[in-house]
Amino acid sequence: MFENIQNLKFSFIDYIYELQNNPWQIVTFILDITIVVFLIVYFTKVAKKSRVWQLLKGITLLVIFTILSNTFQLKLLYFILTSFMSYGVIALLIIFQPELRRAIEQLGSSKFLRIFGIDKSVSDKTKEDIYKVIIAVQEMAKTKTGALIVFERDIKIQDIIETGIKLDAEISPQMLVNIFVPKTPLHDGAVIISNNKITSAACILPLTDDKDVARELGTRHRAAIGTSKESDAICVVVSEETGKVSIAKDGTLIADVKEEALKRILIKNLVTAKFGTEQKKDRIKRIKEKIANKKLKKKENIEE
Repeated sequence: MFENIQNLKFSFIDYIYELQNNPWQIVTFILDITIVVFLIVYFTKVAKKSRVWQLLKGITLLVIFTILSNTFQLKLLYFILTSFMSYGVIALLIIFQPELRRAIEQLGSSKFLRIFGIDKSVSDKTKEDIYKVIIAVQEMAKTKTGALIVFERDIKIQDIIETGIKLDAEISPQMLVNIFVPKTPLHDGAVIISNNKITSAACILPLTDDKDVARELGTRHRAAIGTSKESDAICVVVSEETGKVSIAKDGTLIADVKEEALKRILIKNLVTAKFGTEQKKDRIKRIKEKIANKKLKKKENIEE
């Protein structure tokens, strides 16, 4: 092992001399370093979330002991350590096969793939999340469990997210249904879904001050209308009284939405619109103009 380290050292020195003789290779050198740093950071991040992290600490100590044993001529210890490490790599690959497979799968669906225009996996993931939310919504509608779910889009609603309890959890029907079970700590308020995650729960939303809104609508419906009016978020509401599902978009409430219609609306606004660049830009522009006009009218009313 010590000989391999020495060979690596000499190879690196030769590589530096080669760069000096051919400056154009600096570009490939920078790219090389960038990829290596990315892989190290990514692997470290993944390893910290699994039992591999403790193992890496042990391997680091073994490498240090191996180098020290060779330096101080502790031949017996050096022989044992090098013999163990020769077969240890194969043993590690077998023992930690699930963790390695998971890391490679995550790398395959990582965000950096968007740089190369590979958006299909993100689009498919968003569709899967929509189906999961619909399953939860239909389940809560059957049991008349009140719920309010907000999909963040291009206009960020960080101020609303910060009013709730941070979760950063994977989307699942079971999780959503469990959050809105009455008299549980998180049931009162809204769930925010952002970047394919349940970002936070028990969030406080701004209520609409529109006098044209029907009086029979409850706080959840008014909060959904208010949030969709101040941002481009899509809000799904389950009525606690009737079990009917409503959806708020651009300050308008669509009441008593059936399962197929809900699926169609969510996919159109969260998938189709998101991955159409020109449509996306136009939509953001319209929403921002609408919000600016609303704020201007409020200011004029206050001055009067």
